[in-house]
Amino acid sequence: MSTVVSRVLDDEVGHLGVFDADACMNCGVCSAMCPLGTDLLPRRVFRYAVLGMKARLHEQSEAVFSCLLCRLCEQNCPASVHITENVRLLRRWLLDHPNEAR
Repeated sequence: MSTVVSRVLDDEVGHLGVFDADACMNCGVCSAMCPLGTDLLPRRVFRYAVLGMKARLHEQSEAVFSCLLCRLCEQNCPASVHITENVRLLRRWLLDHPNEAR
């Protein structure tokens, strides 16, 4: 399966609100703090959005909607990424684009 890198998805989500996922340093502190114990949120999901990987984002929609929005990840983020707001925006994009997996 080939992957096309595109900023279109990042721009689409950015039109819904302030989407600062590109500030994520992919350090993993957020995943370590997650009470759900998932390593998908938020760093990988953000990377999918920033790189325009719509199919991958749709594949992980269950993880996006499983987020508790508790902000534990945000409290320790060294880049001060607004993780919970980004997750909310991704949820909205996924709901607005249910069949757009490419």
